[in-house]
Amino acid sequence: MNIVEQIGLRALRMFDPETAHGLSIKALNAGLGPKSGPVTSSRLSCSIAGLQLPNPIGLAAGYDKNAEALTALGKTGFGFLEVGAATPLAQDGNPRPRLYRLTEDQAAINRFGFNNQGMDQIATRLAQRPNGRIVGLNLGANKTSEDRAADFARVLRHCGPHVDFATVNVSSPNTEKLRDLQGKDALAALLGGVMDANDAGIPVFLKIAPDLTDAEIEDVADVVATSGVAAVVATNTTLSRDGLTSKHHNEAGGLSGQPVFEKSTRVLAKLSTLTDVPLIGVGGVGSAEQAYAKIRAGASAVQLYTALVFGGISLPAQIAQGLDELLVRDGFASVSDAVGTGREEWL
Repeated sequence: MNIVEQIGLRALRMFDPETAHGLSIKALNAGLGPKSGPVTSSRLSCSIAGLQLPNPIGLAAGYDKNAEALTALGKTGFGFLEVGAATPLAQDGNPRPRLYRLTEDQAAINRFGFNNQGMDQIATRLAQRPNGRIVGLNLGANKTSEDRAADFARVLRHCGPHVDFATVNVSSPNTEKLRDLQGKDALAALLGGVMDANDAGIPVFLKIAPDLTDAEIEDVADVVATSGVAAVVATNTTLSRDGLTSKHHNEAGGLSGQPVFEKSTRVLAKLSTLTDVPLIGVGGVGSAEQAYAKIRAGASAVQLYTALVFGGISLPAQIAQGLDELLVRDGFASVSDAVGTGREEWL
């Protein structure tokens, strides 16, 4: 991280977290971010669900909710981007304050509630996105919807032609009863409707929670085996508050960042023993070593978001470079060669 980025991060921390989030988007769009593009090499280049990635380090959904910074983000070190979540209708989400920075824990708690400008505006921006980058969309459901399962299909049908993949997000803890859709029968029905709406024929991913029991993880694997899901994103934020020290630790919402790393990686490793579908590891990735650990636990790629709050937008390039060095150190010719080689440590 250079001195300019250090100063920028210190300045952003003077604002409340949600204001700082918005300012960071504006700064990127003003040209204040990296311009070198994704880090790549013969080892880092990889494929997931038929998508060719320059490196396996992705931006998780939630940062660029409305697809407003695609050009700027395309110049960063990320190998792929996921924006959203998008819902059929625009919605304000939950009342503020709804985002908390837990500096002592290198974490965040949010209860946004799928605040976004709606699929029409987001689709317009996605249709104008720059070429040459892999971009996906996180699909959500409106809080007031009478048929939330149908909302996912509606957004996919509308936005699918403009993205490379879509992620069904039934794991946010901030929309009441949304996680109920992770139950075996409900999930199978939801995914069936989504697949029927996939007119663009893009890969559809499923994002799950880290708070599932072993039996629930097995149910997810069973549904994935028959649904046509191309990858599973493991995991979203947690409701657990174990071990936190920051003053905001009891705020309602989903916890992300360093405290989620172990919990999410164990879910990832468990799931990797139950399915051959590629997995994307999310939760507490803030260093090359942690990205590498997720990959060795069974992930074909990883995503991060909260770590940007503490490490800046140069972090993905640093992680990709460090991952390349770790692969060389351990004699792996490619990311795919390392996938699952350390799984037993997490089971």
